[in-house]
Amino acid sequence: MAISLGTSNGTNGRRRFGASIGTLSEMNIVPLVDVVLVLLIIFMLTAHVMEFGLEIDVPQVKQVRDTAEELPVINITRNGKLFLNEKPVNINQIPAELARRFKGSKTVYLLADKATVWDPIVQVISTLNEAKIQIKVVAKPEESQSTRP
Repeated sequence: MAISLGTSNGTNGRRRFGASIGTLSEMNIVPLVDVVLVLLIIFMLTAHVMEFGLEIDVPQVKQVRDTAEELPVINITRNGKLFLNEKPVNINQIPAELARRFKGSKTVYLLADKATVWDPIVQVISTLNEAKIQIKVVAKPEESQSTRP
């Protein structure tokens, strides 16, 4: 806030029409910065809670080869539902969907939850083999423990 304490021309703070010494037209950005910082803190605290996508707990293996290839991913959930890159798909439509959405792709990643019964996994593998599509099974690396004997 700006306060005028009087002028030096002896008018005791009263001005004639048209005579002015200028106005204080500065924007006070302190409240804006306060609001932005509060919103930033709220976002930082809640960002780790927001999880997107399917929750599939893949089995762990000792050795995993890293790859940078961008391939289609077939997800099999715990209850056997199939997804092609997070969109539901029918098992009979997998080769057609692959050809339509990923033109020329002859390789897919297979990501199955470790609690999935074996039957849906085998059915998907069989369907992909009939379509002559190469399968790459996804697993996460096993946590190395330094306390092993």
